[in-house]
Amino acid sequence: MRFSDIHERAIARKGGLEQLNTLLPKIPPAIELEQRTDDRYLSEITRCVFKAGFVWRVIDNKWPGFEAAFHGFVPAYWQQVPPDVLEELARDERIVRNMQKIRTVPENARMIMDAAREYGSFGAFLKQWPSEDQVGLLLWLKRNGSRLGGNSAQYFLRRVGWDGFILSHDVVTGLRHANLLDASPTSKKGLQQAQAAFTAWHLETGLPYSQLSRILSYSVD
Repeated sequence: MRFSDIHERAIARKGGLEQLNTLLPKIPPAIELEQRTDDRYLSEITRCVFKAGFVWRVIDNKWPGFEAAFHGFVPAYWQQVPPDVLEELARDERIVRNMQKIRTVPENARMIMDAAREYGSFGAFLKQWPSEDQVGLLLWLKRNGSRLGGNSAQYFLRRVGWDGFILSHDVVTGLRHANLLDASPTSKKGLQQAQAAFTAWHLETGLPYSQLSRILSYSVD
């Protein structure tokens, strides 16, 4: 299916091209990935981990408390944090006291530090990974991080400005309607099918993957 048909449906549903364009994510220059410090990456990863299966608004409202409780999410500290610090956090009312998710912070801090040692920073690592291989990046994050399967890693990448798709309910529905996805969107096969569709549409339109993903979601009835 040509993306122009999907685009026209999204335009009609949102009341015109101008209205649709105001709803599309802005893609920052790739250099901004490298300029973001590693503590901000650990912060965003943790935010997405805590949002999974929870009310997002509650996490966002409590986030200043998270920043204070986790002392700014400095990866060099959290990669080797003593166990008693994590136990104290499980009693800290400034955050959501979920011990399983609290334990992801040192694990994801180690992932960030490992990438930073090889590439100079976690942002430099992300910057060199091409959008046409988002599947590879998602699998890397799942393998090397903690609780970064499902859509958590996809939302993290969108929040930090890495250009990629998000397999939301509407996006999955759109891909299935176009007969471009017949596997589970969480499986490697499903991710590869989605990647193939978005890469073809990117080559057709020149639009960023993030915008293609959002337009597809708006085309669904």
